[in-house]
Amino acid sequence: MAFEFASRMNEVKASTIREVLKLTERPEVISFGGGMPAAEFFPIEEMKEVTMKVLDEDGQKALQYGPTDGYLPLRKKVVERLNKIGIRGITAEDILLTGGSQQGLDFCGKVFVDPGDAVICEKPSYLGAINAFKAYQCKFIDIPMDDHGMIMEELETALKSNPKVKYIYVIPDFQNPTGKTWSAERRKELVEMANKYKTVIIEDNPYYELRYSGQPQPAIKSFDTQDRVVFLGTFSKTLAPGLRLGWVCAGKEILGKFNLIKQGADLQVNSLTQRQVNKYMEMYDLDGRIKELIEVYRKRREVMVEQMKEHFPKEVKIDIPEGGLFVWVEFPKNISTIELMKKVLEKNVAFIPGDSFYPNGGGENTARFSFSAIPEEKIIEGIARMGQALSEII
Repeated sequence: MAFEFASRMNEVKASTIREVLKLTERPEVISFGGGMPAAEFFPIEEMKEVTMKVLDEDGQKALQYGPTDGYLPLRKKVVERLNKIGIRGITAEDILLTGGSQQGLDFCGKVFVDPGDAVICEKPSYLGAINAFKAYQCKFIDIPMDDHGMIMEELETALKSNPKVKYIYVIPDFQNPTGKTWSAERRKELVEMANKYKTVIIEDNPYYELRYSGQPQPAIKSFDTQDRVVFLGTFSKTLAPGLRLGWVCAGKEILGKFNLIKQGADLQVNSLTQRQVNKYMEMYDLDGRIKELIEVYRKRREVMVEQMKEHFPKEVKIDIPEGGLFVWVEFPKNISTIELMKKVLEKNVAFIPGDSFYPNGGGENTARFSFSAIPEEKIIEGIARMGQALSEII
């Protein structure tokens, strides 16, 4: 049948990552695709106890509608955690709880973007954000990065020549997909640039607590003097992604618009889930849990990088992240990672070809590998198979 859909649906495409994730349902496939936390470390027993506690103490409210901005005790705890990365002078009134930070990304497009507007992003950038923004019929201006973050000269040139830029979208800590981390100086320069050209910054920071080496950097929002920075965070990478609980931190004017959009989208985040997470943080040590995850992920990162150096050709460039969930790899120009993906799937291995992260094309010889959800012995086996496939292609 022929249906008349909204024109924005022409911009909505299936996510490469979600398609690759389907492969993980096959037990024989070693998937380095999705950026998933290690499921064997989910706090299942603790959540059982937490859930019973919530239902016993506050069951009626936990199963009832609640305020759109979210459960106040939990929002206060989010404020406390943001204080640790330099975001001061905020209160619970500056926090809106969302259905994961992915919902926050969708709201950014809905609040700011009209058809034909421009969004500036890093080159490459997070596929989930690209897809979320693209639905609102924007064009993308992707700015190259070096090892310190987005190149400011290129950014200023783009801002000067594109008056319809609505916001600058960045992932400053352990960027998805490259794993790069912005320097403090570059973060400060970004805020100064946004102030100069009167635009907004979307700081998407789901990985900032998962640091394995190097020194922590202050949040971009810690330099914010004009309420131009919208900070997106989540419990997905530190507690459990299935809870679908994230947050937006922004100034009153912007957050008010997000709140209105949230009302129209789904009224509120799940009341029970909010209380479960709040009670977990009262009963257990979330920071201690994160420290345990860091030790596991650090080792898995080291194993993956060691195996890549052993099995991949010397011409391959491997970016070693200081944290997060991904290793970014640049192959020789003559290797298409889309074709490589077909080859390694025959060996029951999966990864994400890098072209998906370039909204304006490019990156055909790049790839993203996630190490967080794969035991070390599987990493060793999977990268060895990758090496075999590469040798066959070369």
